[in-house]
Amino acid sequence: MSRETSMPIGYIITILIIGVCTFTALIRATRLGILAFYVSVVINEIPHLAALLLVLSTALALVEGDLQGTGGIILLVIAALELVGLLELTRRSIRAHAVVNAVAAGHGAEISGGGVRLWLRPLVFPVPLRPGNVRRIGGLPYGEHPKQRLDVYRHRNSDLTGPVLVYFHGGGYSSGTNRNEGRVLLHRLAAQGWACISANYRLRPEAGLDEHLADARSVLQWANSNAGIHGGDVSRIVMAGSSAGAHMTALTVLTPPEPHSPPHDAKSRPEPADAEAVPRIAAAVCLYPWIGRYFGRGEDESQPSTPLALDPSNAPPMFIAHGDHDSWVPVEEARELHEHVRAGSSNATWYVELPGAQHSFDALHSWRNAAVVEGVVAFLRPIGDVAELTDSSR
Repeated sequence: MSRETSMPIGYIITILIIGVCTFTALIRATRLGILAFYVSVVINEIPHLAALLLVLSTALALVEGDLQGTGGIILLVIAALELVGLLELTRRSIRAHAVVNAVAAGHGAEISGGGVRLWLRPLVFPVPLRPGNVRRIGGLPYGEHPKQRLDVYRHRNSDLTGPVLVYFHGGGYSSGTNRNEGRVLLHRLAAQGWACISANYRLRPEAGLDEHLADARSVLQWANSNAGIHGGDVSRIVMAGSSAGAHMTALTVLTPPEPHSPPHDAKSRPEPADAEAVPRIAAAVCLYPWIGRYFGRGEDESQPSTPLALDPSNAPPMFIAHGDHDSWVPVEEARELHEHVRAGSSNATWYVELPGAQHSFDALHSWRNAAVVEGVVAFLRPIGDVAELTDSSR
Protein backbone atom coordinates (compact mmCIF):
# COMPACT_ATOMS: atom_id res chain seq x y z
CA MET A 1 0.00 0.00 0.00
CA SER A 2 1.35 3.45 -0.90
CA ARG A 3 2.21 6.00 1.73
CA GLU A 4 -0.52 8.31 0.39
CA THR A 5 -3.27 5.75 1.16
CA SER A 6 -1.88 4.38 4.42
CA MET A 7 -3.78 5.08 7.60
CA PRO A 8 -2.01 7.12 10.33
CA ILE A 9 -3.09 4.75 13.11
CA GLY A 10 -1.28 6.62 15.89
CA TYR A 11 -2.85 9.92 14.91
CA ILE A 12 -6.30 8.35 14.58
CA ILE A 13 -6.04 6.90 18.09
CA THR A 14 -4.95 10.30 19.42
CA ILE A 15 -7.86 12.23 17.93
CA LEU A 16 -10.27 9.44 18.87
CA ILE A 17 -9.31 9.61 22.56
CA ILE A 18 -9.27 13.42 22.63
CA GLY A 19 -12.56 13.54 20.73
CA VAL A 20 -14.44 11.18 23.06
CA CYS A 21 -13.13 12.96 26.16
CA THR A 22 -13.86 16.42 24.75
CA PHE A 23 -17.39 15.56 23.63
CA THR A 24 -18.22 13.98 26.99
CA ALA A 25 -16.90 17.06 28.82
CA LEU A 26 -18.89 19.44 26.62
CA ILE A 27 -22.26 17.82 27.23
CA ARG A 28 -24.01 17.26 30.54
CA ALA A 29 -23.77 13.46 30.51
CA THR A 30 -25.58 12.74 33.77
CA ARG A 31 -27.01 9.47 32.43
CA LEU A 32 -23.49 8.13 31.97
CA GLY A 33 -22.74 8.86 35.62
CA ILE A 34 -19.38 7.66 36.87
CA LEU A 35 -18.25 6.62 33.38
CA ALA A 36 -18.65 10.19 32.12
CA PHE A 37 -16.71 11.42 35.13
CA TYR A 38 -13.69 9.21 34.47
CA VAL A 39 -13.71 10.02 30.75
CA SER A 40 -13.94 13.79 31.10
CA VAL A 41 -12.55 14.88 34.48
CA VAL A 42 -8.93 15.41 33.41
CA ILE A 43 -9.49 17.01 30.03
CA ASN A 44 -12.14 19.26 31.58
CA GLU A 45 -9.55 20.83 33.90
CA ILE A 46 -6.59 21.05 31.50
CA PRO A 47 -8.18 21.44 28.03
CA HIS A 48 -5.43 23.81 26.89
CA LEU A 49 -2.84 21.04 27.30
CA ALA A 50 -5.05 18.63 25.35
CA ALA A 51 -5.34 21.31 22.66
CA LEU A 52 -1.55 21.63 22.56
CA LEU A 53 -1.21 17.86 22.20
CA LEU A 54 -3.77 17.88 19.40
CA VAL A 55 -2.00 20.68 17.51
CA LEU A 56 1.42 19.06 17.87
CA SER A 57 0.09 15.65 16.79
CA THR A 58 -1.59 17.20 13.77
CA ALA A 59 1.56 19.11 12.82
CA LEU A 60 3.63 15.93 13.07
CA ALA A 61 1.14 14.00 10.92
CA LEU A 62 1.24 16.76 8.30
CA VAL A 63 5.04 16.86 8.26
CA GLU A 64 5.22 13.10 7.83
CA GLY A 65 2.69 13.19 5.01
CA ASP A 66 0.11 11.09 6.83
CA LEU A 67 -2.84 13.35 6.03
CA GLN A 68 -3.03 12.94 2.26
CA GLY A 69 -6.17 12.63 0.17
CA THR A 70 -9.80 12.58 1.24
CA GLY A 71 -9.10 10.59 4.41
CA GLY A 72 -6.53 13.14 5.51
CA ILE A 73 -8.94 16.02 4.92
CA ILE A 74 -11.61 14.28 7.00
CA LEU A 75 -9.16 13.78 9.85
CA LEU A 76 -8.14 17.45 9.68
CA VAL A 77 -11.78 18.53 9.86
CA ILE A 78 -12.34 16.28 12.88
CA ALA A 79 -9.22 17.69 14.56
CA ALA A 80 -10.40 21.24 13.88
CA LEU A 81 -13.80 20.52 15.47
CA GLU A 82 -12.08 18.99 18.50
CA LEU A 83 -9.89 22.08 18.81
CA VAL A 84 -13.00 24.28 18.84
CA GLY A 85 -14.45 22.07 21.58
CA LEU A 86 -11.25 22.30 23.63
CA LEU A 87 -11.26 26.08 23.29
CA GLU A 88 -14.83 26.11 24.62
CA LEU A 89 -13.76 23.96 27.60
CA THR A 90 -10.93 26.42 28.21
CA ARG A 91 -13.36 29.34 28.08
CA ARG A 92 -15.61 27.65 30.66
CA SER A 93 -12.68 26.99 32.96
CA ILE A 94 -11.46 30.59 32.78
CA ARG A 95 -15.03 31.87 33.25
CA ALA A 96 -15.01 30.41 36.78
CA HIS A 97 -13.12 33.53 37.94
CA ALA A 98 -15.96 35.82 36.88
CA VAL A 99 -18.56 33.54 38.48
CA VAL A 100 -16.70 33.39 41.82
CA ASN A 101 -16.08 37.15 41.74
CA ALA A 102 -19.78 37.80 41.20
CA VAL A 103 -20.75 35.62 44.17
CA ALA A 104 -18.17 37.32 46.38
CA ALA A 105 -19.38 40.76 45.30
CA GLY A 106 -22.94 39.74 46.12
CA HIS A 107 -21.82 39.13 49.70
CA GLY A 108 -19.86 42.35 49.95
CA ALA A 109 -16.46 40.67 49.58
CA GLU A 110 -13.68 41.32 47.12
CA ILE A 111 -11.31 38.86 45.47
CA SER A 112 -7.84 39.99 44.54
CA GLY A 113 -6.80 39.59 40.93
CA GLY A 114 -4.15 37.04 41.86
CA GLY A 115 -1.68 38.44 39.37
CA VAL A 116 0.57 36.31 37.18
CA ARG A 117 0.60 33.44 39.69
CA LEU A 118 -3.12 32.86 39.39
CA TRP A 119 -3.05 32.57 35.59
CA LEU A 120 0.44 31.29 34.78
CA ARG A 121 0.65 28.32 37.15
CA PRO A 122 -2.43 26.49 35.78
CA LEU A 123 -1.29 27.29 32.25
CA VAL A 124 2.15 25.70 32.44
CA PHE A 125 2.12 23.41 35.49
CA PRO A 126 -1.31 22.35 36.79
CA VAL A 127 0.10 19.72 39.17
CA PRO A 128 -0.75 20.68 42.80
CA LEU A 129 2.74 20.39 44.25
CA ARG A 130 3.33 21.71 47.74
CA PRO A 131 5.06 25.16 47.74
CA GLY A 132 8.46 25.52 49.35
CA ASN A 133 7.20 27.68 52.21
CA VAL A 134 4.74 25.02 53.37
CA ARG A 135 5.70 22.03 55.48
CA ARG A 136 3.73 18.79 55.74
CA ILE A 137 3.85 16.67 58.88
CA GLY A 138 2.37 13.38 57.71
CA GLY A 139 0.85 10.23 59.13
CA LEU A 140 -0.10 11.53 62.58
CA PRO A 141 -2.47 9.12 64.40
CA TYR A 142 -5.75 10.24 65.91
CA GLY A 143 -6.90 6.68 66.65
CA GLU A 144 -5.71 3.08 66.60
CA HIS A 145 -7.08 2.04 63.19
CA PRO A 146 -4.58 2.30 60.27
CA LYS A 147 -6.98 4.66 58.47
CA GLN A 148 -7.13 7.03 61.41
CA ARG A 149 -4.22 9.15 60.26
CA LEU A 150 -3.92 12.79 59.32
CA ASP A 151 -1.47 15.24 57.80
CA VAL A 152 -0.79 18.76 59.03
CA TYR A 153 0.20 21.53 56.62
CA ARG A 154 1.73 24.66 58.07
CA HIS A 155 4.03 27.51 57.12
CA ARG A 156 7.73 26.83 57.62
CA ASN A 157 7.93 30.00 59.68
CA SER A 158 6.94 28.56 63.04
CA ASP A 159 6.26 32.03 64.44
CA LEU A 160 3.19 32.41 62.22
CA THR A 161 -0.19 31.50 63.68
CA GLY A 162 -3.60 31.37 62.10
CA PRO A 163 -6.99 29.66 62.08
CA VAL A 164 -7.37 25.90 61.63
CA LEU A 165 -8.82 24.13 58.57
CA VAL A 166 -9.90 20.49 58.95
CA TYR A 167 -10.45 18.82 55.57
CA PHE A 168 -12.01 15.44 54.64
CA HIS A 169 -11.56 13.82 51.22
CA GLY A 170 -14.23 12.32 48.96
CA GLY A 171 -14.59 8.89 47.41
CA GLY A 172 -18.13 7.74 48.17
CA TYR A 173 -17.05 6.65 51.64
CA SER A 174 -15.39 3.63 50.01
CA SER A 175 -12.22 5.00 48.44
CA GLY A 176 -9.92 8.03 48.31
CA THR A 177 -7.11 9.37 50.44
CA ASN A 178 -6.24 12.67 52.06
CA ARG A 179 -3.54 13.42 49.46
CA ASN A 180 -5.62 13.53 46.29
CA GLU A 181 -8.15 16.36 46.48
CA GLY A 182 -8.13 19.75 48.13
CA ARG A 183 -4.37 20.18 48.01
CA VAL A 184 -4.42 23.57 46.30
CA LEU A 185 -6.70 24.90 49.06
CA LEU A 186 -4.59 23.33 51.82
CA HIS A 187 -1.37 24.74 50.36
CA ARG A 188 -2.89 28.18 49.82
CA LEU A 189 -4.15 28.58 53.38
CA ALA A 190 -1.04 27.05 54.95
CA ALA A 191 1.07 29.55 53.01
CA GLN A 192 -1.00 32.29 54.68
CA GLY A 193 -0.25 30.96 58.15
CA TRP A 194 -3.21 28.65 58.68
CA ALA A 195 -2.76 25.25 60.31
CA CYS A 196 -4.40 22.85 57.84
CA ILE A 197 -5.34 19.27 58.71
CA SER A 198 -6.21 16.72 56.02
CA ALA A 199 -7.52 13.45 57.43
CA ASN A 200 -8.21 9.90 56.34
CA TYR A 201 -11.10 8.02 57.91
CA ARG A 202 -12.45 4.47 58.01
CA LEU A 203 -14.18 3.40 54.78
CA ARG A 204 -16.95 1.13 53.58
CA PRO A 205 -17.64 -1.74 53.74
CA GLU A 206 -15.63 -2.13 56.94
CA ALA A 207 -17.14 1.05 58.40
CA GLY A 208 -20.55 2.68 58.28
CA LEU A 209 -21.96 6.14 58.82
CA ASP A 210 -21.52 6.00 62.58
CA GLU A 211 -17.83 5.22 62.17
CA HIS A 212 -17.32 7.93 59.53
CA LEU A 213 -18.89 10.58 61.74
CA ALA A 214 -17.08 9.30 64.82
CA ASP A 215 -13.79 9.69 62.94
CA ALA A 216 -14.78 13.22 61.91
CA ARG A 217 -15.46 14.09 65.55
CA SER A 218 -12.17 12.50 66.60
CA VAL A 219 -10.24 14.58 64.06
CA LEU A 220 -11.96 17.75 65.25
CA GLN A 221 -11.16 16.85 68.84
CA TRP A 222 -7.55 16.14 67.84
CA ALA A 223 -7.41 19.55 66.15
CA ASN A 224 -8.83 21.22 69.24
CA SER A 225 -6.18 19.58 71.44
CA ASN A 226 -3.15 19.59 69.13
CA ALA A 227 -3.45 22.23 66.39
CA GLY A 228 -2.02 24.85 68.71
CA ILE A 229 1.29 23.00 68.63
CA HIS A 230 1.35 23.55 64.87
CA GLY A 231 0.52 27.25 64.97
CA GLY A 232 -3.25 26.90 64.87
CA ASP A 233 -5.71 29.09 66.75
CA VAL A 234 -8.21 26.48 67.98
CA SER A 235 -10.84 29.13 68.69
CA ARG A 236 -11.19 29.45 64.90
CA ILE A 237 -11.73 26.01 63.35
CA VAL A 238 -13.14 25.63 59.83
CA MET A 239 -14.43 22.25 58.59
CA ALA A 240 -14.21 21.40 54.89
CA GLY A 241 -14.63 18.47 52.56
CA SER A 242 -15.17 17.29 49.00
CA SER A 243 -18.05 15.02 47.88
CA ALA A 244 -18.45 12.44 50.69
CA GLY A 245 -16.21 14.65 52.82
CA ALA A 246 -18.62 17.53 52.16
CA HIS A 247 -21.51 15.25 53.13
CA MET A 248 -19.71 14.50 56.38
CA THR A 249 -19.02 18.20 56.88
CA ALA A 250 -22.64 19.22 56.32
CA LEU A 251 -23.94 16.53 58.68
CA THR A 252 -21.49 17.62 61.37
CA VAL A 253 -22.08 21.36 61.23
CA LEU A 254 -25.88 21.04 60.98
CA THR A 255 -26.14 18.68 63.94
CA PRO A 256 -27.33 20.54 67.05
CA PRO A 257 -24.41 21.40 69.34
CA GLU A 258 -23.98 19.40 72.53
CA PRO A 259 -25.29 21.14 75.66
CA HIS A 260 -21.79 21.90 76.93
CA SER A 261 -20.60 23.22 73.55
CA PRO A 262 -21.19 26.86 72.59
CA PRO A 263 -23.74 27.25 69.74
CA HIS A 264 -22.98 28.74 66.35
CA ASP A 265 -23.35 32.43 67.06
CA ALA A 266 -22.14 34.83 64.41
CA LYS A 267 -22.23 37.72 66.86
CA SER A 268 -19.72 36.44 69.39
CA ARG A 269 -16.16 35.25 69.16
CA PRO A 270 -15.88 31.49 69.76
CA GLU A 271 -14.57 30.17 73.03
CA PRO A 272 -12.20 27.16 73.02
CA ALA A 273 -14.25 23.99 73.41
CA ASP A 274 -13.69 21.22 75.92
CA ALA A 275 -11.07 18.77 74.69
CA GLU A 276 -13.57 15.87 74.86
CA ALA A 277 -16.34 17.69 72.95
CA VAL A 278 -16.61 18.54 69.29
CA PRO A 279 -15.24 22.08 69.07
CA ARG A 280 -17.34 24.85 67.65
CA ILE A 281 -17.04 25.15 63.87
CA ALA A 282 -16.58 28.76 62.81
CA ALA A 283 -17.36 28.10 59.11
CA ALA A 284 -17.79 25.23 56.65
CA VAL A 285 -16.65 24.64 53.06
CA CYS A 286 -18.49 22.02 50.96
CA LEU A 287 -17.06 21.25 47.51
CA TYR A 288 -19.30 19.30 45.11
CA PRO A 289 -21.26 17.89 48.06
CA TRP A 290 -23.26 14.69 48.04
CA ILE A 291 -26.38 15.16 50.20
CA GLY A 292 -28.32 11.91 49.80
CA ARG A 293 -29.19 9.36 52.46
CA TYR A 294 -26.43 6.97 53.43
CA PHE A 295 -26.21 3.70 51.52
CA GLY A 296 -29.13 1.35 52.19
CA ARG A 297 -31.09 3.83 54.29
CA GLY A 298 -34.60 5.02 53.58
CA GLU A 299 -37.00 7.67 54.82
CA ASP A 300 -37.70 5.63 57.95
CA GLU A 301 -34.13 5.98 59.25
CA SER A 302 -33.89 6.83 62.94
CA GLN A 303 -30.69 8.86 62.62
CA PRO A 304 -30.73 11.45 59.82
CA SER A 305 -28.10 10.69 57.19
CA THR A 306 -28.89 13.55 54.82
CA PRO A 307 -28.21 17.21 55.66
CA LEU A 308 -31.66 18.09 54.33
CA ALA A 309 -33.22 16.35 57.35
CA LEU A 310 -31.34 18.57 59.82
CA ASP A 311 -32.29 21.98 61.15
CA PRO A 312 -30.32 24.63 59.21
CA SER A 313 -30.57 27.13 62.04
CA ASN A 314 -27.46 25.47 63.49
CA ALA A 315 -25.42 26.18 60.37
CA PRO A 316 -22.28 28.29 60.60
CA PRO A 317 -21.30 30.43 57.60
CA MET A 318 -21.08 28.03 54.63
CA PHE A 319 -19.35 28.04 51.24
CA ILE A 320 -20.79 25.59 48.69
CA ALA A 321 -19.33 25.04 45.21
CA HIS A 322 -20.54 22.60 42.56
CA GLY A 323 -20.18 22.06 38.82
CA ASP A 324 -23.23 22.20 36.55
CA HIS A 325 -21.79 19.30 34.48
CA ASP A 326 -21.17 17.01 37.46
CA SER A 327 -22.22 13.53 36.28
CA TRP A 328 -21.46 11.78 39.59
CA VAL A 329 -23.43 14.06 41.93
CA PRO A 330 -25.99 16.16 40.02
CA VAL A 331 -25.79 19.90 40.60
CA GLU A 332 -29.40 19.87 41.78
CA GLU A 333 -28.18 18.35 45.07
CA ALA A 334 -25.93 21.33 45.78
CA ARG A 335 -28.76 23.68 44.92
CA GLU A 336 -31.00 21.88 47.41
CA LEU A 337 -28.37 22.11 50.13
CA HIS A 338 -27.86 25.80 49.44
CA GLU A 339 -31.58 26.56 49.56
CA HIS A 340 -32.04 24.45 52.70
CA VAL A 341 -29.27 26.25 54.59
CA ARG A 342 -30.05 29.67 53.17
CA ALA A 343 -33.69 29.40 54.22
CA GLY A 344 -32.97 28.68 57.87
CA SER A 345 -29.57 30.14 58.72
CA SER A 346 -28.83 33.71 59.74
CA ASN A 347 -25.21 33.26 58.63
CA ALA A 348 -23.70 33.85 55.22
CA THR A 349 -24.28 31.08 52.67
CA TRP A 350 -22.15 31.39 49.55
CA TYR A 351 -23.13 29.25 46.57
CA VAL A 352 -20.88 29.02 43.51
CA GLU A 353 -22.19 27.08 40.50
CA LEU A 354 -19.29 26.50 38.13
CA PRO A 355 -20.04 26.39 34.38
CA GLY A 356 -18.90 23.14 32.78
CA ALA A 357 -17.29 21.75 35.94
CA GLN A 358 -17.21 18.02 36.65
CA HIS A 359 -16.84 16.21 39.95
CA SER A 360 -13.40 16.42 41.63
CA PHE A 361 -12.52 19.76 40.04
CA ASP A 362 -10.16 20.35 42.99
CA ALA A 363 -7.76 17.51 42.11
CA LEU A 364 -5.59 19.64 39.79
CA HIS A 365 -4.24 23.18 39.96
CA SER A 366 -6.53 24.33 37.16
CA TRP A 367 -7.90 27.80 36.47
CA ARG A 368 -11.27 26.65 37.79
CA ASN A 369 -9.85 25.26 41.01
CA ALA A 370 -7.67 28.34 41.49
CA ALA A 371 -10.77 30.53 41.16
CA VAL A 372 -12.66 28.47 43.75
CA VAL A 373 -9.71 28.61 46.15
CA GLU A 374 -9.57 32.39 45.83
CA GLY A 375 -13.30 32.46 46.56
CA VAL A 376 -12.82 30.32 49.67
CA VAL A 377 -9.99 32.61 50.80
CA ALA A 378 -12.28 35.62 50.40
CA PHE A 379 -15.07 33.81 52.24
CA LEU A 380 -12.75 32.95 55.12
CA ARG A 381 -10.97 36.30 55.26
CA PRO A 382 -13.16 37.69 58.07
CA ILE A 383 -12.77 34.51 60.14
CA GLY A 384 -10.81 36.48 62.71
CA ASP A 385 -14.08 38.31 63.42
CA VAL A 386 -16.88 35.84 62.75
CA ALA A 387 -19.47 38.61 63.03
CA GLU A 388 -18.32 39.92 59.65
CA LEU A 389 -19.35 36.64 58.03
CA THR A 390 -23.00 37.28 58.86
CA ASP A 391 -25.13 38.06 55.83
CA SER A 392 -28.53 39.32 56.81
CA SER A 393 -29.76 39.35 53.21
CA ARG A 394 -28.56 35.80 52.52
